[in-house]
Amino acid sequence: MDCVPLRLTILVLLLPLCARAVELHLQYGALERMLAEQMFTQDGRRYVRGSQKAKCNFAYLEHPHMQGDGGRLRIHAKFTGRTALNLFGQCVGMGDAFDLTILATPHFHDGTIGLKDITVASEGKTSFYIRRVCEAMASSLGHEFRYPVSAEARKILEDPGLHPGYQRELRNFTVPEIRVADDSLVLVIDFELTVR
Repeated sequence: MDCVPLRLTILVLLLPLCARAVELHLQYGALERMLAEQMFTQDGRRYVRGSQKAKCNFAYLEHPHMQGDGGRLRIHAKFTGRTALNLFGQCVGMGDAFDLTILATPHFHDGTIGLKDITVASEGKTSFYIRRVCEAMASSLGHEFRYPVSAEARKILEDPGLHPGYQRELRNFTVPEIRVADDSLVLVIDFELTVR
């Protein structure tokens, strides 16, 4: 018998004896790369309104940086946006580019990690447009930001390419606790894995 599947089988058999939950520490650098790969996909930008083709009515975030802040997640990003009308080829209206800080509490719901208790503030710059952008983002980020952690775990743990002779099934995946540490986001994960 191959040694790797034997070790996997023994590990799977011993997991219920050791603990029900597993802690996953996601370092902020790794989390930033995951977000870049999955959400900031348009030349490193995440459009929150409009698209690259919109000349006068668009908004996007770029260069996200994450860290812990007293049990909450602090995300620094650059915002660029414009709310204007195209009059004879010229954009007439408001717009600006500024650094902002998003402060939020991550939570698990319906298989995804989302954000709640969100505040958004400009870093050192203010105007009517900036205040409106921060208010709009604080109310919309809770609905728009969702990371499908359950689906990602299923893809990883049930991957037939890992050990083709063994079929795996992930069930009852949940994240009963999320902690924001100084260096990482800590997910306490509970699940069942059946190996056939």
